[in-house]
Amino acid sequence: MELSELDQRVVSALQVDGRAGPGRIAEVLGVSARTVARSLTRVAGAVRVVRVPDRATLPEVTLLRVRVLRGRVEVLADALARRPEVLFVDVLTGGEEISAVTLGGTPRLPTGQAITSVRAHRVLHVFSDAADWRTGLLTPAELAALTPAPPVGSHVPDDLDSRVLDVLSTDARTPPGAVAAAVSAPESTVRRRLDRLAGAGLVRTCVVADPRLFGFGVDANIWMTVPPGRLAELGRRLAASPVVHGVLATTGTTNLMAAVFCRDLSELYRFVTALDDVPSAEVTVVEGAVKRAGHRHPGPRGPF
Repeated sequence: MELSELDQRVVSALQVDGRAGPGRIAEVLGVSARTVARSLTRVAGAVRVVRVPDRATLPEVTLLRVRVLRGRVEVLADALARRPEVLFVDVLTGGEEISAVTLGGTPRLPTGQAITSVRAHRVLHVFSDAADWRTGLLTPAELAALTPAPPVGSHVPDDLDSRVLDVLSTDARTPPGAVAAAVSAPESTVRRRLDRLAGAGLVRTCVVADPRLFGFGVDANIWMTVPPGRLAELGRRLAASPVVHGVLATTGTTNLMAAVFCRDLSELYRFVTALDDVPSAEVTVVEGAVKRAGHRHPGPRGPF
């Protein structure tokens, strides 16, 4: 399944501002608000918009590679996905390895003979993450028109703010009235809180969707070993690529990881061979996404 061009552009607008209303999206894309509303209804079951915390506020992040005996990988992947501190879970091609992103150190993994090895990489720096990825289907002018204003000042959330943010973490497009009902507060109060939180940059959103909806048939991770002095330059360069949806500098024998969406294996090959200044790299392909940005992946599992 692949979304229509219009639906892809509407979802692309949500990547920029997950709480943008149909009227604002319609004005920027040059279509009617009714057209955008119908598009949002069509994609509702396949696309999820969630609130994610700012990277600067996250605790220590660990990237895991767990090798598992054949036939046990789905059980362990589901067990990891149920843990709230685990944000991402992918099953890699071959069905014997899981990659995961978790808050804090290495989580306690089930004991027994199913796990054959664990590699833990502490994240030293995030050049880009899933919330930064853009499909590339909007013009620079459209991107600029949809981009929220830069944060003004700082704000420490109180208990009510935290409860509001919790609601948005499940569905960032929840309207103020529904948020108010969920937190048992007057709608007028919630609207003011939402404006204050957004103004302080605390309502950062991420679109969770199957990349195949945009024509990307391959989801891959590239694990690179680069000289420490080139980490920053190469990390920034990769983060600027439209096919890259995450770049992390890490500890370990591989010290830079890039997650990429490509249309097919030929495009992945061209991307990898263009890294002619990278001394060493390993490429792994995601066979099935289990959890993304803290939520179960909305698309079907199976080979990309």
